[in-house]
Amino acid sequence: MTERIYRPDGIPLILAHRGGANEHPENSAQAFEAARAAGFRHIETDAHVTRDDVAVLCHDPELDRTAGGSGEISAYTWNELSHLRDAAGGRMMRVDEVLDAFPEMIFNIDAKTDAVADPLISAIRRTGAEARVCLASFNERRLKRIRRALPQVATSLGVGQIARYVAVAHLPAALRRQFVRFLTGPQQGVQAAQVPLHYRGMAVLTPALVKTAHYRGVAVHAWTINDIDTAAQLLSYGVDGIITDEPSAMRDQLTARGITVEL
Repeated sequence: MTERIYRPDGIPLILAHRGGANEHPENSAQAFEAARAAGFRHIETDAHVTRDDVAVLCHDPELDRTAGGSGEISAYTWNELSHLRDAAGGRMMRVDEVLDAFPEMIFNIDAKTDAVADPLISAIRRTGAEARVCLASFNERRLKRIRRALPQVATSLGVGQIARYVAVAHLPAALRRQFVRFLTGPQQGVQAAQVPLHYRGMAVLTPALVKTAHYRGVAVHAWTINDIDTAAQLLSYGVDGIITDEPSAMRDQLTARGITVEL
């Protein structure tokens, strides 16, 4: 059975989005080191793949914005990428080296492409990190592939399954209880629904959605929340995690309001 790293009934978490992208260079060793030093254990990050099938941490498919290079990550070998430096003097990191370097931290890793799935799976197996990762993707087919390969690893929901949760949440309460059991959940390794406030003008994160997910045994994480008033309102709904670019500021402001959070 998949070990639970997210729970729908505990103290809410703060997850450092891309390691805390507004506080340190995103998806960098500097950001992860700072998060660890500040006591944070939950990191949200992203994975792409090199030309020679090495899973690396970067949000964008291109190097231009953050990695000190230009063009697609997939056009470079790992050796070539390892010589590039970002504006802070750091280099891109492999998934396996980060899992080795931060063994006490839980990484929520978004598999950005189909091509990264197998290298990501291999990196997790090689580092023995199955119990301390949650794998995410917008693409439900990609997630099913990952779940088959790593049935013991926690995952979040893809867009298609989130849409089903939203649809069930809009049903009258009596019907909701009938249909919620058909939603993808813990039996398939799903521990979290990680959702935005809105999608294409439609409200996604509502109290009804939180109740539906909790009834199914699934935690709800909101992204990407940097405003304290919005975070406090979401926590009043029962949201289980706030994914934020400003983890230290969010922790301090919530604590100042008397809201206990887990890091």
